[in-house]
Amino acid sequence: MSAMSVSTRLSPPRPHHLALRGAMMLGVLGIATAAATARAEPSPTLDRVSISVGAFSADPRINIGADTQFGRIDAPESKPSHTTIPRIKADLLIGDRHGLAFDYYRYDKSYTPSLTGETIINGQPVTGTATANADLKLDLAKLAYKWWLGSGNDTFGIGLGAAYYHAGLNGTATGIVNGETATARDSIGEHAFAPLLEVGWRHAFTPDLRMYAEASGIKKNGGRINGHIYGGNIGVEWFPFKNIGFVADYGISKIKLHRDSERDADLNIRLTGPSAYVKVRF
Repeated sequence: MSAMSVSTRLSPPRPHHLALRGAMMLGVLGIATAAATARAEPSPTLDRVSISVGAFSADPRINIGADTQFGRIDAPESKPSHTTIPRIKADLLIGDRHGLAFDYYRYDKSYTPSLTGETIINGQPVTGTATANADLKLDLAKLAYKWWLGSGNDTFGIGLGAAYYHAGLNGTATGIVNGETATARDSIGEHAFAPLLEVGWRHAFTPDLRMYAEASGIKKNGGRINGHIYGGNIGVEWFPFKNIGFVADYGISKIKLHRDSERDADLNIRLTGPSAYVKVRF
């Protein structure tokens, strides 16, 4: 019986096999890269998650011009005493170079300007000077998506996002009408969303002692309420404990808003002063 020899031929790998192997290699490489990225630590200037709660001790300067149902308010610039404004901030780092930043504060204080021009109360002209006793409110919330550039102990951030603001003036006017004291009540309130631009710099002397400088701009054109809000601050962070620290900074905010409607209104506020926070990081 003769043995049959069977010749064996090695065929070259098919194209789809090569593609599959290439995809597997790329997948393994991608997983390895992701794992390395996950293990990488961010710059010591940044925290994965942080929440700051504190207050802004502001020295306000206020100027308001508004058409109300009892006439025009054109008050000269007033300088109320220092006021404390609650403020909260939060930051979330996504990866090592991206993140979200949130900032909110509310100004809610009494405002007592003198009324100039033709003041009308209950349909009758006021004799002499009229005064207003009002409550001025301003809410400002900002949310930005940030890109962090640089590494090591210095990072630079650029943020784009949106801001929401609400301004309101609610109060009463008092004056002499036909020889008697008369009062009238009115309220003005508007809110809007506007684009936001932020820039910042952070430096770490050590992981527990850092400083920063920030600036932001909000501008809205058109609509019932428009204008701009600019702000900036410089501060220091100190962490005597691993996850709990203290923040102190000095800042300024300039707010200029205009309501374009049947009853126009202009609001100009300048807030300057120090802030202090308790900061928790994770």
